[in-house]
This record gives sequence, C-alpha cells and structure tokens, in this order.
Amino acid sequence: MLAWIPAIIWMAVIYYLSGRTGGELSSLFPFINNFDFGHIIAYFILAALYYRALYKTGRPRPHLLSFLLCLGYGVTDEIHQYFVPGRFPDFHDLLRDLAGAGLALVLIYFLKKEKKHRASSR
Repeated sequence: MLAWIPAIIWMAVIYYLSGRTGGELSSLFPFINNFDFGHIIAYFILAALYYRALYKTGRPRPHLLSFLLCLGYGVTDEIHQYFVPGRFPDFHDLLRDLAGAGLALVLIYFLKKEKKHRASSR
C-alpha cells in the first residue's frame, strides 16, 4: 500500500491544478506561457509513479496497467474541468496526457531493458 502514496499525492496535485482557472494557473506559474506541455509533464510523472507502485506490488503488465490508469485519470480530470468556471474538457488535453504517459512508459521500458542487458553481460 505504501508504494501507492506518491501516485496518490501526485493525483491530488493534478486535481488541485485542474481546479484552478487559467488566471490562477498563470499566477502560480508566471514563467509558463502555454500549459499544453504541463499536461505532458504531469502525466509523465503520474505514469512513472503508477508503474513504480504496480511493479513494487508485483502486478502483471505494469506498463499496460499504468497507461490505462493514466487514461482513466485523464478522463476523470477532463470531466472535473467541466465543473470549474473558466475551464472546459478538452480532448486534445487528454491526448497530451496520454503522450506524457506513453513517453514515460517507453523510457522505463528501455531503461529496464538496458539494465537487464548490462546485468547479463557481466
């Protein structure tokens, strides 16, 4: 259960940021002009945290499950934004979320593959 705490905390951060208006986000992050990249970063981190929790708890197919969990959370995040004044659900935001998740999981896959290769060549 402890393995899930970082993912749950990060989900709370995403939920909090998702509930802010564009103006509030701009005041929190004045150095960011376009928040599209923020979706990629947020879900890159979320996918890595999901993967870590799934892997540590011995779940099968942690890459696939991490991606599906990111998809589910991304959908609920867009639904949440429907109820936030000044925000709206955006399919393109969901695609950016999944791009970030996919990038993280591909990176994890190749890093683990490289680690196995190094271990077997010793």
